[in-house]
Amino acid sequence: MHIRHALLFCLMASGLGAAQAQSRATVSTPAQAEPTLSIVWPPAGAQITLGQDAQSAIGVLVSSNFRLMPAGQCGGDPRCGHIHMKIDPDGDSCNLPGKPYNSMNSDFGGPLIQANFGACTTPRGEHVIGVLLANDQHQPVLVGGKPVTALVKVKTQ
Repeated sequence: MHIRHALLFCLMASGLGAAQAQSRATVSTPAQAEPTLSIVWPPAGAQITLGQDAQSAIGVLVSSNFRLMPAGQCGGDPRCGHIHMKIDPDGDSCNLPGKPYNSMNSDFGGPLIQANFGACTTPRGEHVIGVLLANDQHQPVLVGGKPVTALVKVKTQ
């Protein structure tokens, strides 16, 4: 992954201004097994038919060795968090209005996230789906100082 993607994900995940970001420490995980995150579906290179709803939504399925819960529901468990998702993470053309991301699973937790391609200026075509593992306070989970992320390139129709 490019460093630019990692920085974009850090900014996306925090949703904070620089002063606020400096006042909150980004949480690293304990020395036990490093956190993992992968996109199970859609697979890289997949051609996806967009949903018929207003959001042109598709489901994105992730896998992690973290417990994925709604934001604020981890009860202090340092190996618990949720997923922030961004479509085309090099820019903001697919963000939800007023948000630094496209979607997150913080309302329900679990491994399924709704990708809202209707928020993109061009919903159909080649896109990159990016996911970031965030802690209970929406801060990126770090391994070796880098956020835990996964990317997959798809084509939507």
